[in-house]
Amino acid sequence: MSKQNTILLQPNDVLFFRDGRPMEGALAGHGAAWPLPNIINAAFHAALHRASIPAAHGHRTVRRGETLEIREQFFGSLVTAGPFPVRTSADGNSCVWLMPRPRDLESDTLVPSLSPACGQWLQGSLPKPLTRAVASLRPPSKDSGAKAWISVADYEAYLNEEPERVADAANDGDIFDAEHNVGIAIDPETQTTGQGDAAGKIYSAHYLRLRDAFRLGVLGAAWDKVDGQLDQKRDLLKDLLQSSHQILVGGQQRACTAELLNPGTHLPMPLGLGHEFLGAKGCLVKWVLLTPAIWPAIMAGTSQKGITINPHPGGWIPNWICPNTGKVLLTVRSGNVSRSGRYRTSDSESPAASIGAHLVSALVPKPLPVTGWSLGGGIDAGGNASKAGAKSTHLAVPAGAVYYFQADSPEEAVKLATALNWHGSGDGSEIKNRRSTLMGEKGFGLGVCGRWSLHKTAQ
Repeated sequence: MSKQNTILLQPNDVLFFRDGRPMEGALAGHGAAWPLPNIINAAFHAALHRASIPAAHGHRTVRRGETLEIREQFFGSLVTAGPFPVRTSADGNSCVWLMPRPRDLESDTLVPSLSPACGQWLQGSLPKPLTRAVASLRPPSKDSGAKAWISVADYEAYLNEEPERVADAANDGDIFDAEHNVGIAIDPETQTTGQGDAAGKIYSAHYLRLRDAFRLGVLGAAWDKVDGQLDQKRDLLKDLLQSSHQILVGGQQRACTAELLNPGTHLPMPLGLGHEFLGAKGCLVKWVLLTPAIWPAIMAGTSQKGITINPHPGGWIPNWICPNTGKVLLTVRSGNVSRSGRYRTSDSESPAASIGAHLVSALVPKPLPVTGWSLGGGIDAGGNASKAGAKSTHLAVPAGAVYYFQADSPEEAVKLATALNWHGSGDGSEIKNRRSTLMGEKGFGLGVCGRWSLHKTAQ
């Protein structure tokens, strides 16, 4: 049985997910985009706070290296994934979960149209540490039959290289509409219009209206200690949804009706390949992102424990890949991959503990801005009380990005897949790997592994 809850959110009205662009005069607020994982996580976190759950386990705040006695931080155990579009049947008895299309699919079939090329083709223009460029297997064309989302069943068929067939897919326009509305600005001090800074101001905005057959699919849990006991825990998120069915999501606090589905044997996400690489030739592994991932730049320095921190450019290249050689820096200890979110970035690791694989190519779309707004009251990295205002903007690698690896042996390929698949080596009942350096608990950095082959005709 899954340790995460499967939740469907049905909006009661239009939703608003604003990005960082202005909303003044003729500039419309672009709020009709599909919501990012951190927005949904924040909605559930706020719902837990509003519920005033009794005897919730609090955490002490660390300020300037000192741990305060007051336990003022709550619900830090909340982890979520999604949202994903879910298409429901007319009778509501069945549903199809959709995942972002892998970017190597450029037709209406499940056969990859892009693949790394052999030889020295365009090698001179590649950034480090890539050694192979991605080339197209299709004739030049302006038309593409590929759609933005494909079903979980088709995603697994794509990973398993099943025979060519038309995908069960959908575009954004099939899932939601964008509605344009004009509003009157509200003065934040008086909460009225026509006064203060809001006098004479109007704004235009785009809103997301989900089509009747679709829902927002979310996976999540918040396992909390009972009376501080490590061996006794309760799922606060499940308790919340059994007592309350309204979740406020996104900007302007729009309400959604939450439905808690019966737990299944595994989560409704595609399963990546694992032990299948033992019989493969070439040990070629590709990792496809199901959700965005954030890999920040890391400055050289020394940690508080005296450990040397190597610099890393971040951006499109994961922090657990050496930016110079492409070597995978994730390690294995006692048969288990290093803990999710904690990466060793030193080439001095024991060869027996490291994963023998290198990044050779990548297919990465343009970055996705991730930002937000803070109400203040928390503690920043320097131990000071944070102020209300815009949060730092991160550039995330979008879902669908493909990373191509070459492992040293089939056994190393299995290790790599175990480290990168969201379910690890498990049966898919639990999210084990979140390979985003930031916001992994919010659903960033989930991916699955498949095979790839060289494009031998591109010279």
